[in-house]
Amino acid sequence: MSPQAIRYVSITNPGAKIIDTFIRMTKIKLSSIETHAPKKFNKEQIKKELQKLKFKLEELQNLMYAENKHALLVVIQGMDASGKDGAIRNVFDAVNPMGCRVISFKAPSSVESQHDFLWRIHQQVPEKGMINVFNRSHYEDVLIQRVHHWVSDKIIIQRYTHINNFEKLLAETGTTVLKFYLHVSKEEQLERLQERLSDPTKMWKYNENDIQERESWNDYMRAYEAVFEKCAEASPWQIVPSDQNWYKEYVIAKKIVETLESFKMKFPGLKAK
Repeated sequence: MSPQAIRYVSITNPGAKIIDTFIRMTKIKLSSIETHAPKKFNKEQIKKELQKLKFKLEELQNLMYAENKHALLVVIQGMDASGKDGAIRNVFDAVNPMGCRVISFKAPSSVESQHDFLWRIHQQVPEKGMINVFNRSHYEDVLIQRVHHWVSDKIIIQRYTHINNFEKLLAETGTTVLKFYLHVSKEEQLERLQERLSDPTKMWKYNENDIQERESWNDYMRAYEAVFEKCAEASPWQIVPSDQNWYKEYVIAKKIVETLESFKMKFPGLKAK
C-alpha cells in the first residue's frame, strides 16, 4: 500500500465485519465524506448490536490483561463537540478500569513545553495488557499549531515524520494503534455548541473559545486532510461519521473488538514451579 493511502470506515450491515476501504490519492476531501449514518441502518438495531459489542469488548480486554502480551492505544480526534468524551464513556463503560486508562491532552504545561512535543505523549502509551485511550493526542501539535501558525511549516513537516516514526516504534514493540477521526458536520457542531448554552447538564462544557475556533473550520479541515495523507504509514485513520452518536459509537466499538479478536489471545495456564 502506498504511504499516501487513506483508510476510512464503511460498513455493509450491522452483523457483518467492518470493511476498510483504501483510497489511493494524495489528498482526501472531508467535504466529500458523509457525516451521517447510511440510511439503511436502523437506530434501535444498531444500539442492540452496540450492547453486544461492549460485552464482547469487556471479555477481550480481560483476556488481554491476563495474557499480558499485547497493548492497544486508541486515539480519538475531532473538532470541538464532535463527541469525543461521549464516545469514550459509552464505548468503554463495561470495561474493567484496571485494564483501561483514558488520558486527555490539554495545552502543554510549562514543564512539558520545555521538551520535544512527543515527550509527554510517550509517557502515556499503554503497557502490555492495557488499553489506553487518548482524548486528543500528539496530533494537536500538527493541527491547532498549524492552523494558528504557532510553529513554522517546516516544523510541521518535520513533525509528520516524527509521528510516523513514533507510531512505527509502537507497532514494532507490541502496541497496536487505532486512530479515529470523528467526522461531524459544521451544522451539527453548531447545534451541539448552542445546546451547551441552554442545557443545565451541559453548561459546564461551554467554552467561548469553541465558537471562535469555528471561524477557522476550513483551515482545520485542511490540517486534518494533511494528517490523513502524511501520517498513515504505521496506522491508518478511521474516519467515522459522527452526526449521530449511536452510529459513531457502534463503528468505534466494532473496530476495536475486531482488532482485539485478531490478536488470537489465550488465557495463560498455570506457571511452572
